[in-house]
Amino acid sequence: MTTSAHSSGVTLQKNLVLWHVIIIGLAYIQPMTLFDTFGMVSRDSGAHVPTSYIFALLAIMLTSVSYGHMIRRYPSSGSAYTYAQKAIHPNVGFLVGWSSWLDYLLAPMVNIILAEIYLKDIFPGIAPWIWVVGLTAVMTAVNLFGARFVARFNSTIVFVQLGVIAYFTYRVYDFLANGVTADGAIDTAKYQLWTFEPFWNSSTEVSALITGATILCFSFTGFDALSSLAEETKNAKKVLPKAIVLTSLISGIIFIISSYFMQIYFPSNPENYFKLVDETQPEILKYILGEAQKTIVLYFAIITVMASGISAHAGVSRLMYVMGRDGVINKKFFGSLHPKLRTPVNNILLAGLVALTAIPFELEDVVELISFGALTAFSFVNFSVVCQYVFRDGRYRTGGDIFNYFVVPTGGFIAIFLMWLNIDPTALKYGLIWAFIGVFYLAYVTRGFKRPAPQHNEFLHDDNA
Repeated sequence: MTTSAHSSGVTLQKNLVLWHVIIIGLAYIQPMTLFDTFGMVSRDSGAHVPTSYIFALLAIMLTSVSYGHMIRRYPSSGSAYTYAQKAIHPNVGFLVGWSSWLDYLLAPMVNIILAEIYLKDIFPGIAPWIWVVGLTAVMTAVNLFGARFVARFNSTIVFVQLGVIAYFTYRVYDFLANGVTADGAIDTAKYQLWTFEPFWNSSTEVSALITGATILCFSFTGFDALSSLAEETKNAKKVLPKAIVLTSLISGIIFIISSYFMQIYFPSNPENYFKLVDETQPEILKYILGEAQKTIVLYFAIITVMASGISAHAGVSRLMYVMGRDGVINKKFFGSLHPKLRTPVNNILLAGLVALTAIPFELEDVVELISFGALTAFSFVNFSVVCQYVFRDGRYRTGGDIFNYFVVPTGGFIAIFLMWLNIDPTALKYGLIWAFIGVFYLAYVTRGFKRPAPQHNEFLHDDNA
C-alpha cells in the first residue's frame, strides 16, 4: 500500500539526464510505427505519406518549442495539464488534463494491440487474450521500478530499432535502384526514383495531406510525454526543452526519409498491396525482407512496441499522480508514491488494467482517439505560451519576445487547428463525449464552478527563467 507523497515527504527521484530522456522519447514514439500507419495514411493522403509527415513535423516542431517555454516556467510532471492550469485557469487545466487522458491512457493500449497483431501473424492459433495479459503484466512490472530503469531497459531496443529501419530502407532503395516496385518495373510505375512527386504532384489535395498528418500525430505523441518527466530529470529547465526538440526532429527525419522510398515502392492504392490497410507492418516486411526475415523483425517489433508501451505507461502514471497530488482526482489513491520504489504504484497498476481492455479494439479506432487527446494538449500548450508570457508576464516589448512567445506558438496553434478540421468524425464524437463527462465532474469538484479546481501550491518555477 502506498502512502501520501505530501505527508511522507516522498518525491519522485531526479536522476534522468539528456540521453535518458531522448531514449525514453524515441522508445515512446517507436519509429517502426511508420510501417503500421503507412497503409492508412497512404490511403487518406492520396499516396503522399512523406508530405503528411512533413506537415505533422512542422506542427510538432513549433509545438515542441512551446513545450520548452512552458517547461522552463513550470518544470512539473503535469505537462499540458499544469501549463494550462497555471497560464490560463485551473478549470481549463483540469479539462485539458482530462482530455489528455485519451492520449495517455490509450497509448499503452495501442502498443498492446500492435504486439497482438504481430504475434497473431506469427502464432495464428493462440488466443489473443493470452498475449494481452502477458504483455501488460511485463509492461506494468518494468514501470514499478522507476523512470531510470525504463530508460535503461529501452536504450538497446531503440538503437536496434533504428538499425532495423536503416536496413529496411536500404533494401527498399536497392529494389528501386534495380528498377523494381510493388507494381512492377519502375519505368512504368506511378513514381520514379529521385522525384518530387511522392511529395507533391498535380493530383495532390491539401485537405488529404492534413488528414494524413492528423493520423500521424499518433506517431509523434512521445515527444510531449517527455514533459511528464520534469520532476525526475536533472536540470529539467535545460534538459527537457532540448530533449523534446531533438526527439521530434530525429523521429521526423527518420519518418520522412523512410516513407519517401516506401511511397515510391508502393505508389498506388494500398488496398492493391495489403489485405489489412490498418495493419500493414507484417505485409510490408514480407514484401521487402521475405518471410524468414519478416518473422525475425516481427519478433523484434514486439519488443519495440513493448518499449513504447512502457514509456507511455510511465507518462500516464505521472499525469495521474500530478492531478491526484493537486486533489482534482482522489488524492489518497492517485497522489501517492510508494515509499521505497518512489513511483506512483497505484496509477501504474490502474494503467495496466486499462491496457487489458485492448482485445476488442481495432488499431485505427484507437489511433484516432489518441489523436483527439494529443491535439487537445498541443493546442492548449501553444495557447498557454501566449497567455503566460505575453498576457501575464508582458513579454512583448522586443522583437525576440514577440517571435518566441507569440509568432511561434500562434503558428503551432494554426497548424494544429488545421488538423482539428480534418479529424475523424467518430473520434471527434467520442472525444467530445469524454470531454463533457469531464465538464460534469469538474462541476461536481468545484461545487457548480463556484470555486476554481484545486491545484498544488508548490509549483516550481523561476520567474527570471
